[in-house]
Amino acid sequence: MASVNKVIIVGNLGRDPETRYMPSGDAMTSITVATTDSWKDKATGEKKEQTEWHRITFFGKLAEIAGQYLKKGSQVYVEGSLRTRKYTDKDGVEKYATDIKADSMQMLGGRQGMGGGAAMDDSGYGGGAPAPAPRQAAAPAPRQTPASRPAPNFSDMDDDIPF
Repeated sequence: MASVNKVIIVGNLGRDPETRYMPSGDAMTSITVATTDSWKDKATGEKKEQTEWHRITFFGKLAEIAGQYLKKGSQVYVEGSLRTRKYTDKDGVEKYATDIKADSMQMLGGRQGMGGGAAMDDSGYGGGAPAPAPRQAAAPAPRQTPASRPAPNFSDMDDDIPF
């Protein structure tokens, strides 16, 4: 049976990215992103909010791009996978932390002096190209009335038509 480990996060950076370089020379950039869920309490009618913080790590060319262009408050779309690591805290207690290893990223919103967002993936391609325009729903095809519809011709149908 196949399995899937995929995460999609859209949120805002809580602080500036931190970029480090591994002994191999590859970049590694870490960010924290906040996602906020809001709802109206049914009992009181009061608006409620809950914010979750996500640790996200980029590697390679994508890490360099994230470190250069993202700033505190930037809105970002990130796709990646969950990674759980085990560590020992300063008191000697073993703990676990779950982070997101980013595979692709798209900068959302505008920055002063810059155009729209840019889509990037872990290959490093994308090079700051503008993000595609938001998709709009296509206008529905005009409905045909029974009188304007051609009558179906079932006599020339084959059995090899896939349904």
